[in-house]
Amino acid sequence: MMMIDSLPRRERELFELLCSAGEATAAELRASMKEPPSYSAVRTLLARLEARGVIKHRTVDQAYVYRSVAQPAKVRETAMNQMVRTFFDGSAANAATALLGLTKSLSKDEIDALQRAIDEARER
Repeated sequence: MMMIDSLPRRERELFELLCSAGEATAAELRASMKEPPSYSAVRTLLARLEARGVIKHRTVDQAYVYRSVAQPAKVRETAMNQMVRTFFDGSAANAATALLGLTKSLSKDEIDALQRAIDEARER
C-alpha cells in the first residue's frame, strides 16, 4: 500500500475526512472540505484514490459510498509519523509531551498504558 503522506494535498484531505467519517458519499465529503472544489473534481479525486487502492466504494441507492481500505492502525501510524516529523523535529517524546499538555486529567487506565509504553521504551 502506498504511504498516505505521499498523497497530493487534496487527495490526502479527502482520505483523512473519509477516515474520520468511516464512510461517506462524495457529496458528504465535499461538504466537509475546506474550500471544496466542484462536485465532479471531488469524484475525480475519489476515483484516483480508488485507483491507488487506498479506498473503495459500494453502491447504496444509486450512490457511491466510500470507505478506506487501509487498516486504522496503519493510517494512525502514518499520520503520527508525519506529525512528529513536521512539528516536533522527529522527537516522539516532544510530541507525547505536547499531547499530554492538551489533557487536563488522565484515567487510571490511560496512565497505566503510558507507563507500560515508557517501560517498554526503556527496555529497548
